Amino acid sequence: MDIPLNVDVHCSDGRCGRSTHIVINPTTEQVTHVVIKEQWPSPNERIVPVGWIAATTREVIVLNHTREQFAQLDPFNQTDFIQRDVPHFAADPSLTLVWPYTVPAKKIIEDTVRMIPPEELAVRRGARVRATNGRIGQVDEFLIDPENGYISHLVLREGLPWDKKHVTIPISDIERIEENIVYLKLDKKSVKALPAIPLRPRQ
Repeated sequence: MDIPLNVDVHCSDGRCGRSTHIVINPTTEQVTHVVIKEQWPSPNERIVPVGWIAATTREVIVLNHTREQFAQLDPFNQTDFIQRDVPHFAADPSLTLVWPYTVPAKKIIEDTVRMIPPEELAVRRGARVRATNGRIGQVDEFLIDPENGYISHLVLREGLPWDKKHVTIPISDIERIEENIVYLKLDKKSVKALPAIPLRPRQ
C-alpha cells in the first residue's frame, strides 16, 4: 500500500478532502496518521488514523468512514494566542536618549500549533531528500506495509523539471527522517543507479 500526498481523499459516502502530510514515528519508522485538508472553502486540516485507510492508488485515498465521522476528528492545525515581546521604537520624549535603540513591548499575537502526537513528526510531499553528498530530490510518497503500518520504501522525485522521474528507495537505505528533510545512506551515484520510472502527471 502506498500513501500518496496531494491527492483526493474520499470517505465512504463521498469526497472529503485532499492529503497534505503523513505523520511518522521516526523511532519505529511507522506511519500513524495521514493529514487531510477539508474540501474548499474550508481551511481546516484533520489528522486521520492510518487504520481508516481502506484503499489507495497513486491518484486517490479511500477511507472506510463517513464524512460526518471525518468532520469529528481532531484538527491538525490549532490557532493559539500568545503574548510575546516585540521591538518597539521609543517615541516618548523621556526616552529620546535611547534612540535609535528599541524597548520591548508586550503584544498578543495569533500563532498556529500543529496537533501532532508526542514523539512524532509530519512529513509533506515535496520535503527535501539528501544523499550523503548533497541534495538529490524530494519526497513524492511513502510505501507502507499494510500488515504492520511500517514504511517499506520512500518514493523519491528526482531530476530536472523537464526530465523528472521517481525512484523507489528501501527504508534500509534511509539514515533518518526529519519534518522537512529525509537523509539517505546512499550517495547520488548510488541513487541514480536505482531503477526509475517516469512520473505520471499529477495535480
